[in-house]
Formats: sequence, C-alpha cells, structure tokens
Amino acid sequence: MDATPGRGSAGLAVSDGPSAENGQLLGIGAAAARAGVSERALRYYQQLGLLVPTCTTSGGLRRYSPDNIARVERIRELQTLLGLNLDEIATVLRNEDRMAQIRRTYHDERTSDEERRRLTRECLTLQESLRATVEAKRAALEGFLSDLDARIRHTQDLLAGRDN
Repeated sequence: MDATPGRGSAGLAVSDGPSAENGQLLGIGAAAARAGVSERALRYYQQLGLLVPTCTTSGGLRRYSPDNIARVERIRELQTLLGLNLDEIATVLRNEDRMAQIRRTYHDERTSDEERRRLTRECLTLQESLRATVEAKRAALEGFLSDLDARIRHTQDLLAGRDN
C-alpha cells in the first residue's frame, strides 16, 4: 500500500458512515473516529502537509480514503512508538514517500541500469537519514533513562537512611 496521499475524483462514492470499503470515502468525523484522532488533528496534519485528503467536495468538505487513514495511523505510530515530534514525522514521511517513488521507478521496465544505481544510492541516503533520526531519539531516551536511574538510586538511598 502506498502511503502517498493523492487527489481523487469527486465522483467517487462518499460515505459519512463507518465504512470506507469498496472505494467509499469517509467524511472528516468518520475518518477521525476510524483513525482514533480528533477532527482537529486531521485538519492540523493537513495544515502541516502531513496529510492530504483524497478529495474535497464542491462544498469544501474533506473526504478520506483507507490510504489516508493508514497514513494517520503511521503518524500516530511514529508519535507513540518513537516519540517523534511532528517536524521529525514530516521528515520521516517525506523520506518514506520518496522511497516509495523510488521503488516504483526502480521496478519500471523502462528504467535503465544506470538510473537504478542512482535510485539505489538515493534510497541508501534516505535510509541512513531515517536511521540517524531514530538514533538521535534513542540517544535522548537513553540519557533520560540514565537520569531516571540516578534519581531512583538517590530515592532508594533516602528510604534506606543513607542520606548522601
């Protein structure tokens, strides 16, 4: 599944109900409920460029596809699992989107061997960048854990009557 948001046709079937199956799109309330976020969060993700609704009705109502919901779930995963902030998430998503484009181009039969090598080098650079982002977060978490361990030892010493 490609996580890249796109613009769909306003002629697609639209549903404000709980289902986004069979090509149906969800309104903002149903999409927010499905993704486990608020409507305000969806609007904010759009404002930041993290999410683009599949289409907007002539009346200005946003419509979301299953791919949009998956992208919101990815944003939430990056927030909760890795503790990334929205700027860091934007970088991760841009890199992931570009790698998806690279994969499609790489597997296109019209792509030359030279172009495949260039794409592979670019993909490696993107992967290294993502790794650096995760490594920086890991280092920050390790520092935080070390500080907590020191505080725990100090508190344990206080309880044991070993005032330092």
